[in-house]
Amino acid sequence: MNHSFFSSPSHQQQTPGISRFSIRAAASNDLAQLADILAMSFHSREGFVEWIYPVLRLGIYEDLKNRLRSKAEHYICLVGELVSRDEGTQNYRSRRTQCIAGTVEMALRSRFPWQIPSSDYPYLSNLAVHPDYRRQGVAQQLLSNCEDTAKEWGFSEIYLHVLENNHGARQLYYQAGYRLQQVDWNWTCWLFGQPRRLFLRKQISFS
Repeated sequence: MNHSFFSSPSHQQQTPGISRFSIRAAASNDLAQLADILAMSFHSREGFVEWIYPVLRLGIYEDLKNRLRSKAEHYICLVGELVSRDEGTQNYRSRRTQCIAGTVEMALRSRFPWQIPSSDYPYLSNLAVHPDYRRQGVAQQLLSNCEDTAKEWGFSEIYLHVLENNHGARQLYYQAGYRLQQVDWNWTCWLFGQPRRLFLRKQISFS
């Protein structure tokens, strides 16, 4: 991973108003906050899940820790950090003890591992925003920074999955320029009534 890329101006975008979000690479000391955000975003705490929620969170923590430690060349985990403006001044300061608003990961996947040349493509996963900071632009900034990174890697397309019944996420991705590539269906959708996964694609502009 090219850490110098994350200090470039494109990774210090701002949201107008009293506060802004700064996008940077995740660090090991972010793990606890990131595990909290991911757990609350992807797991309900209702019913039986409430009892196993700590185990789910621990699993997320350990999996993310291993990915961050892997130092894979084509892997990034970004965080959107709330930066507040001191009242009466134009100086911004980072609230690092409680400021992570969202996160996203991106890595290369392969359609056909046996194919030569490789059919790798950039794939987004685990886009999550803390409930307190939703609808404030951090998700869009995280997506934009992933697209910049994909271009740096030399790709002109980017992909992700979203559940068919996740209407809020589908709207976010549609507004960001993602379009349906295919519908993934398997027997569990029919047998258990689970939502289908939609495979979305975005063409990245180099202009």
